[in-house]
Amino acid sequence: MNFEREWKDQLYQEFARIGKCLSSPKRLELIDLLAQGPKSVEQLAKITGMSVANVSQHLQTLYESRLVRFNKKGNFVIYEIAELSVADFMVSLHRLSEKQLAEIRRLKTDVLHEHAIMEPIALEELMERMEKGGVVLLDVRPEDEFAMGHIPGAISIPIDELEKHLASLPADKEIVAYCRGPYCLMSAQAIEILKRKGLKASRLEEGVHEWNRYATKA
Repeated sequence: MNFEREWKDQLYQEFARIGKCLSSPKRLELIDLLAQGPKSVEQLAKITGMSVANVSQHLQTLYESRLVRFNKKGNFVIYEIAELSVADFMVSLHRLSEKQLAEIRRLKTDVLHEHAIMEPIALEELMERMEKGGVVLLDVRPEDEFAMGHIPGAISIPIDELEKHLASLPADKEIVAYCRGPYCLMSAQAIEILKRKGLKASRLEEGVHEWNRYATKA
């Protein structure tokens, strides 16, 4: 075997480490969650419905592929993505998968129909309307995720607290809600709550990472 062939084999073997690591649906979900901000193993277990042991095992696999890192805070182990390029990669994976796989498009359509949500507002339109002051942008993720990063101009009201804070939202403006991205349903739930109270509301499908990529190109 010549040097070039051996080098290529070793190179693609290393690339395959990432591919094998991402072959688990649960590990993909964990990366998506950590892209929103650092979380403890216990938090991740609660959100995903997995046991702490299973979450720890998946995180170890992600750590071995250098996709996440961790530190200890008291008795808790806190994980986060290794760098922002991991989040960018996940955005690209989502978009490619939705483009190539009809089943993903069907699943999205089904859930939007279930929540009686019309076509989401586009990023370009949102940016234009925010500049004119015509909308209120509502981030319904947990407060710690909002603190880690959010779309400029957004206000934070976590989905679990939305009912209690409806009176603080202006009735004369449209409320645009967003959460963790295209496959997060907290914003869909928020739209239902807002509309039940007679408020004009729309859903932004994209999250912070999608916004950042769009704003960089704009």
